[in-house]
Amino acid sequence: MKINKEKRSAKIRDAEKADANRLLSMVRALAAHHSDTASVNAKTIERDVFGESPWVYVLVLEVDGEVVGYSALCPLVHFQAGVRGIDMHHLFVEEDFRAAGLGRQLIDASIQKARELSCGYMKVGTHPDNKDAQATYLACGFSRRDATNPGFHRTL
Repeated sequence: MKINKEKRSAKIRDAEKADANRLLSMVRALAAHHSDTASVNAKTIERDVFGESPWVYVLVLEVDGEVVGYSALCPLVHFQAGVRGIDMHHLFVEEDFRAAGLGRQLIDASIQKARELSCGYMKVGTHPDNKDAQATYLACGFSRRDATNPGFHRTL
């Protein structure tokens, strides 16, 4: 279903357990968009978003009652400063609904959610070649902060 490219109003809300399968399909679509393979499944989404100790906050974007996008927000902290933050780990809008202002509405709702969670900052990353996303984040008030410090990883 192609939509009119004019700015559309959408309903953005916290994800509910009933959204798990739709969320899974969008996570897989985002992975495929980045030439990646998602190994997540409905069980891990239920654990991480709706479980006893949720690990990630998810907002869903609805247009005409259909979930067509989401953002996944992961907690961060500058512990020594006592400042909470959030990483907008995923931002996804179905292809037929892009370029209509809905992504920006989802970004704004994510910023509001971060404020509700007493966060003092939000981070987001993009692929180095994704100039459209970079321009969007700059237009939404983000400042560019390219990583320069070494990072390490260990599988547990």
